[in-house]
Amino acid sequence: MDWRALMQVGLRGLGLSPDAFWALTPAELQLMLGDDRAQGPLLADGLEALMAAYPDNSEGNRT
Repeated sequence: MDWRALMQVGLRGLGLSPDAFWALTPAELQLMLGDDRAQGPLLADGLEALMAAYPDNSEGNRT
């Protein structure tokens, strides 16, 4: 993510305070920027896809 660009848009473009900007979820910021493609809730199939893409295989969490 281009955090610098997002911060410029949020702080300068939208006039948000830093606290308000960092309190937003990515979906809220996306909606405020006029992106109507904001995704809905993470459902079971989406979670399964994320788990397959990013398996939890660190030392303390072997599967």
